[in-house]
Amino acid sequence: MAGSDSVLGGEEAARQSHQAMASLVDYFTTLIRQRRHSPRDDLISALIAAHDAGDSLSEDELLGMCVLLLIAGHETTVNLIGNGLLTLLRHPDQLNLLRRQSEYLTSAIEEMLRYESPVQRSTPRFAAEPFVIGGEQIEAGQQISLMFGAANRDPAHFSDPDRFDITRQPNPHLGFGMGIHYCLGAPLARIEARVAFTHILERLPAIRLATDTPAWKPVTWLRGLKSLPVLV
Repeated sequence: MAGSDSVLGGEEAARQSHQAMASLVDYFTTLIRQRRHSPRDDLISALIAAHDAGDSLSEDELLGMCVLLLIAGHETTVNLIGNGLLTLLRHPDQLNLLRRQSEYLTSAIEEMLRYESPVQRSTPRFAAEPFVIGGEQIEAGQQISLMFGAANRDPAHFSDPDRFDITRQPNPHLGFGMGIHYCLGAPLARIEARVAFTHILERLPAIRLATDTPAWKPVTWLRGLKSLPVLV
């Protein structure tokens, strides 16, 4: 992930990233070969079956889908849970409210997605036609990136946007994007977060931060922690 960042990455991080991606591709290439020979009741076997039945997935698309699902489905949800827990621990009034009234868990997860968005900016897009935004002229074909993190703190759409409020309604955040680019895994991420926070609240009643300065991953397009030291 660090090597994929065009702002903070650097040559060494890029080299490590390319090496890691090559290893991941080798891993999935082997796994696809194994599943093709001995299918199981899993997603990769289902994707292979669709490919072998002449569906729309090419060999490269099959491999790319495996890589995408692992990275997009794991990295972002890990960051949602980590960022959300950090935010709750930094706002004990909201944590105590959630402990008293667990019915706020659904809206609390949505507020976590808004307040500390796991994905801070979009993958590159290309303008279909010229337009002006924020006083800046964008030409047709120009590459742009949407800043989800900024949009989720837009005072034109969120009252008191820098306040973490687990009861916030409505909450039209862009944590999962929007339109045709809306996150495929949004329902699963919400379920995983609900399960994680339900167990954290039940099993760790005395959880608290062990440091005031947790370390963040050196990536600008993702928002995630390297680790979150806590005391229980």
